[in-house]
Amino acid sequence: MNATLADLLSSEFAANPAIFIPDGLEVTYGELRRQIEEVGASLRRGGVRRGDPVAIVLPNNLEFVVSFLATTWIRAIAAPLNSTYKKEEFRYYMEDAGVKAVIVPPGDHVARDGAAELGLPVWECGIRDGNVYVNRVAGDLPANIDPTAPEPEDVALFLHTSGTTSRPKGVPLTHGNLMASINNIAGTYQLSPHDRSLIVMPLFHVHGLLGATLSTLLTGGAVIVPAKFSASAFWQQAAKYQATWYSAVPTIHQILLARADQDQAPRSGLRFIRSCSSALAPATFHQLESRFGAPVLEAYGMTEASHQMSSNPLPPHPRRPGSVGRGTGVDIVILDDQGAILPIGQQGEVSIRGKNVTHGYLNNPEANQSSFTNGYFRTGDQGILDAEGYLILTGRLKELINRGGEKISPLEVDAVLLEHPAVAEAVSFGAPDAKYGEEVHAAVVLKGTATAAEIQGFCKERLADFKVPKVIHIADAVPRTATGKIQRRHVAAHFLQNQ
Repeated sequence: MNATLADLLSSEFAANPAIFIPDGLEVTYGELRRQIEEVGASLRRGGVRRGDPVAIVLPNNLEFVVSFLATTWIRAIAAPLNSTYKKEEFRYYMEDAGVKAVIVPPGDHVARDGAAELGLPVWECGIRDGNVYVNRVAGDLPANIDPTAPEPEDVALFLHTSGTTSRPKGVPLTHGNLMASINNIAGTYQLSPHDRSLIVMPLFHVHGLLGATLSTLLTGGAVIVPAKFSASAFWQQAAKYQATWYSAVPTIHQILLARADQDQAPRSGLRFIRSCSSALAPATFHQLESRFGAPVLEAYGMTEASHQMSSNPLPPHPRRPGSVGRGTGVDIVILDDQGAILPIGQQGEVSIRGKNVTHGYLNNPEANQSSFTNGYFRTGDQGILDAEGYLILTGRLKELINRGGEKISPLEVDAVLLEHPAVAEAVSFGAPDAKYGEEVHAAVVLKGTATAAEIQGFCKERLADFKVPKVIHIADAVPRTATGKIQRRHVAAHFLQNQ
């Protein structure tokens, strides 16, 4: 039984290709294991210890996969971060995670500046003679001489998930959580050594990391890892490296559909197409199946569940547009406000239980108390289970803005808007968007002089681009309830109907 990530790469597949870097390297399972062990040894010699959170600030590449697994194999905790964050964001996430070391690419990077301000040791990670290396370029720690292998209850991965009542919450995930999840995913899609997954999602998210990469490596298949998603190169890469499936958010599916004819996309060849991280419109589902000639399987995932909770099954079992399928090694129930399990067909809060589910948020007893009921984790999503166990999501209890799968806390955006000297009040919210599902909008009341463009520019200096409000509504007042409260859904309705 594969108990930890150190058991991920089977010696049975040593000669098989594990990773293809388009127009670059091809790495076998045996070579991948050697590189992971060498990088892990370098990190140990450099002082990284059991339980140390290590921020990994790398794009999608071989270096990310090797440094991630090397970190976890030496019993440290991988804490991947979006490389497009601004310095203030890096500082916040590094401090909140208690990061002890930072891995960055060669050359200047704003993450280095954030790490320097926090006095953190920094390792540079790159490729030399076809091999991944890490080299400490800042800081000094005594060597780690602990050679022990990880155990299932060791925390392996630390991520942040955006909350609606506070800053993003820290989610520790153990080796046991991750292995349960990727075994569930591999079983759901019957992954085998014959499969090749074309990675289009970022590896700092559970979707790309667990949903498409580690699940494939568990089963002896190969992953094709471009530096970033390129619609114009997608089908060429798929053909060259014989991809059998890919997983993406609906935004990417829509982009591929819109360009399909001009890119001479094939009408068959993939074993299946997976969609996750935001709702897939039934119309898009049908268009994907018709144009690309492969079954489309919509799934449901979240960070706290180490990604996948449910999925539509492979043929010949029915896959249902508008549904996120059945639980995949995860118990799913619908709870009412008091925590009682509701009957089939009744709407309530989707709640889950399984070996892949986090044991709780880091240093957040209030969130843990509100999120767990009788052993079930409350997802914050509304839904209905039908008689056959298929889950239909009907809305979000939480107010997160879901921009193409990126979950954005409106409070985080509000806080930046309110730092602007001319802004007196600010309320951000999600607005429907054809491309991303939702876009960030904000309503502001001014106490000085500023244009919408100036406020957006201010936000761009402090927030990653995907969090910056696309539209800023400048108003004399923000609508409130009879008791004087601001409710985002009412604010959104007011400004969107008056556009």
